[in-house]
Formats: sequence, C-alpha cells, structure tokens
Amino acid sequence: MRRVVEELPPSAPRQGNVLTRAFGRAILRTFGWRIDGTFPDVRHMVIIIAPHSSAWDAVWGIAGMLALGVRITFMAKAELFRGPLGWLLRGIGGVPVDRSRAHGAVDQATALLKGDRPVWFLLAPEGTRRRVEHWKSGFWHIARNAGVPVLYAHFHYPTKVMGLGPVATMSDNPEADMAAIREHYRPFIGKRRGTV
Repeated sequence: MRRVVEELPPSAPRQGNVLTRAFGRAILRTFGWRIDGTFPDVRHMVIIIAPHSSAWDAVWGIAGMLALGVRITFMAKAELFRGPLGWLLRGIGGVPVDRSRAHGAVDQATALLKGDRPVWFLLAPEGTRRRVEHWKSGFWHIARNAGVPVLYAHFHYPTKVMGLGPVATMSDNPEADMAAIREHYRPFIGKRRGTV
C-alpha cells in the first residue's frame, strides 16, 4: 500500500508524537488523501499553497501537519485567538497577526524567519477562498526580506493530493516571479475552483 506521507528532512521544525502522527495519517488514509513530494532540508522557508477555495483545506492541511509531525507556522486574524480556539490555533502553529499596522504581517513573518529556531511559514497568496484575479504579494516580500526560499504547495481535489514542490528563490522582479508562480498553479483544482 502506498504511504500517505513521506518522511521529514533533518532540519524540519517538528511537533507532536507517535500518537498525533498516527491520528493524522489515519484521517488522510480514511478520506483518501495523500501528500506527494518532499520538503527541502532547510531551517527557514516560506510555503505558499493554492488553490484555497474551501474551509476544508484547513482540515486536510492540519491532518497533513499532524501526519508528518511538522510544525508549520501560519498567521490568522487576532480575533480568532480568543478563548479555546486560540489555544488550539497556537498549539498547531498559529500566530495572531496585527492587522492594524501597515506591513504588520510582513514584518512579523520576516522577524520569525530571521529567528534562531527553525520556521516554515505558510501563506495562501490568494488571500481568500473566493476566486481572485490578483494574488497578494506578501509572501514575495517576506521571502525577499528574510532571504529564504519559497516552496510551492498545492491542493488537487480530483485526486485528493496535497503536493509539494518545487522550491524557488524569489528574484528582484516581482512581476516575473508572480507570473511564473501563477503558471505553475494553473493545472490544480481546489474543492470549489481552480486558480485564475
């Protein structure tokens, strides 16, 4: 039987234990999902994921993180971190974003990626579950400011795959980088739509 996940490289930020990994793998296997590709052996990177068209993306993504035993840091609006949900979000890698400051999220993420501990930072460049013509370039600025590579990850619902790769270094031409990234994501279909 094909494995639903691959092993992590030595530099990966880790969390969980044998029970949480077994739980995540059981969820993926039960619902027919698998993770294709491998993570690079780096301590710091930005991960972008698309298409992001459904709240179910978070369910499968969290199951994948548990299955791998990987800690992937992500930002969410500060209001979500109140009460028990905040405890859960922090436990799986969530960081509240200060949206009151201009460039607050970019500055926060850059500081995390320049820190001593390993950080893999996840963003959905579409910025919403709705279909959008223009993707947000925050991930590009974060990667450039922190001097880290970008891993492309995708959902492809027709085959129930979460794919990893390739890894790219952002150039000094954001328009060219964004065009190449959008072209890479063109074949992939989310739960409700593809990408533009």
